[in-house]
Amino acid sequence: MIKKIYILIILIFTLLITGNNTMARDNLTQKQQNIVMISSYTASGDLVNLEKSLRKSLDDGMTINEAKEILVQMYAYCGFPRSINGLSTLLKVSKSGKYKEGKAGKPLDKKSDKNKIGEKTQTELVGAPVKGEFFEFAPAIDDYLKEHLFGDIFARGVLTNQEREIATIAALSSIEGVEPQLNAHIQIGKNTGLSDKQVSEILILTSFPKTQVFALGNKNDAYAKYFHGQSYLNILTKEQVGTANVTFEPKCRNNWHIHHKGGQILLVTGGRGYYQEWGKEPQELKRGDVVNIPPETKHWHGAAADSWFSHVAIEVPSNGGSTEWLEEVNDNEYRKLK
Repeated sequence: MIKKIYILIILIFTLLITGNNTMARDNLTQKQQNIVMISSYTASGDLVNLEKSLRKSLDDGMTINEAKEILVQMYAYCGFPRSINGLSTLLKVSKSGKYKEGKAGKPLDKKSDKNKIGEKTQTELVGAPVKGEFFEFAPAIDDYLKEHLFGDIFARGVLTNQEREIATIAALSSIEGVEPQLNAHIQIGKNTGLSDKQVSEILILTSFPKTQVFALGNKNDAYAKYFHGQSYLNILTKEQVGTANVTFEPKCRNNWHIHHKGGQILLVTGGRGYYQEWGKEPQELKRGDVVNIPPETKHWHGAAADSWFSHVAIEVPSNGGSTEWLEEVNDNEYRKLK
């Protein structure tokens, strides 16, 4: 997580210095966002949310064959088991008969020089021939990358090279311990025209699926006026001790508030966020952290600017307890948080 945050900081700093690539959009399109979520849920093995994401993507106009190409490509980054599970989920979704098949991918001719074709595509994407001690040490991997990935898969069409790199970045961002490969494909993605802002958006979107413990829940409309940004509420239980999982989108936080008579306990379940008591410095929160909030303490909590954030909120029972909602967190002070 720390490495991922570091990547985001570098990208944002670069964006401030150089500005956006004029050939790229400022934000991901809806289709690109859907590619991100399909890839992320496949790589993280979350088939429940993958099915929901596939249905949404197809409802938004993605064809079955476009989704199929994403899921086939995933075998190269998260293995056959998760790719096959993803394709099985798509098969289930496609049986409704209401979605468009679309153009099918075309395999290379069996007589084609796949190594040469793949090497050409790889060189174009990377910006230079890929050579070095590693590939001399493991020439089989060099052949597999050229022939199977950049040859067989990328040559199938249906998806653009940029869309395939979006899928790759999203998948790698959803897998722990693959930062060198993620960094390499971030650069390749930028070579296809992705802006720093778009890459940052991919990383932010994928920070949610791999860190969630409980389901997202519904939009927290009942308390929306006390939140800056979008939050979600999943009531876990109302028996004995009221307990709920609250999820904040990046930059979302609640107003300053006070729990009168009864306090609150926060158990951080995912992402990165902050807790601050009035008159004290903000406290960074990550998965596994616990916050004990005494009664009559003015405070706020919410997500970091670059990450989703979730916590279980446990209400400490009390007679006549209530919550007093106060002013919003100052924007300038919030922006100072790293």
